[in-house]
Amino acid sequence: MNEQPKFAVIGGGSWATAIAKMLCVNLPEITWYMRNTDAIEHIKTEHHNPNYLSSVEFDVSKLKLTNDINEAISSADYLIFAIPSAFLNAELEHITAASLTDKVIFSAIKGIVPETSLIVGEHFNIKYNIPFENIGVITGPCHAEEVALERLSYLTIACGDSQKAKFVAKTLAGNYIKTKITDDIIGTEYAAMLKNIYAIAAGMAHGLGYGDNFQSVLMSNAIREMKKFIRKVHKMKRNINNSAYLGDLLVTGYSVFSRNRMFGNMIGKGYTVKSAMMEMSMVAEGYYATKSAYKLNQEYKAKTPIIDAVYEILYDGKDAKKVFKKLTDKLD
Repeated sequence: MNEQPKFAVIGGGSWATAIAKMLCVNLPEITWYMRNTDAIEHIKTEHHNPNYLSSVEFDVSKLKLTNDINEAISSADYLIFAIPSAFLNAELEHITAASLTDKVIFSAIKGIVPETSLIVGEHFNIKYNIPFENIGVITGPCHAEEVALERLSYLTIACGDSQKAKFVAKTLAGNYIKTKITDDIIGTEYAAMLKNIYAIAAGMAHGLGYGDNFQSVLMSNAIREMKKFIRKVHKMKRNINNSAYLGDLLVTGYSVFSRNRMFGNMIGKGYTVKSAMMEMSMVAEGYYATKSAYKLNQEYKAKTPIIDAVYEILYDGKDAKKVFKKLTDKLD
């Protein structure tokens, strides 16, 4: 009889903590890698992550904690990466005594790898020769904070191999976690990246004093812009109104838990990028995604006035008030 495949979570942040919580419901043991040795010792003694979702209490007998990424990779069959995309490449360079060959890799990362301008799945495929049938994506609409509170949440699991998608979906599912699967790996991953940019735009609008009427128009235009962008990148039959696309966009654009919206709100209120990041002390993936999406679109040439506006404010240093005034004339 075959043993049940083993899982490892790579990352120590809020989303990694939420995924570890979900996995521990259904598995006897998981490996959990994080760089912070103090956090590891704290979890061992106090049973919760001191820095993220500290209300989540773990049964530590189910956790194999390590600060050695090689040990984590060697111990598992399924690897779930949940670290900021900006730091992924540097983290992968620490793999010296383990192999990613034959591993099934699922990305819970919502961004583009800056060094290669690739979404995470493509990065693993091109740089590490991982076949797409061994690559998957875990996407929302789902906030880590609501998983911690055990509020009803939904996940979409994408993989070219439907059996692997079903297996991961079943492993993550629980009383308050509902899961569904899709074969749109590239589309869902681009959607997860793009929605963070639109959440920054929504935050900027709020910080600038725009109301709910404008926010609704902004989100309506954002989903259409997302559809155009993804169609250029990877054309296939998909319903952009499904929860993996529209649902994830809405929760990230409107939720009080959205760090990208919070970041945008601070920029709209006049913070510099540096001061907003320092005050948040958390990574707003959309900041890095904006540059990557803008550069990619130089090639694809989709009509993306919202992405362009966010880029001008964050990277060209243009006045947010003036940029949004021009943007309001481009939306309908």
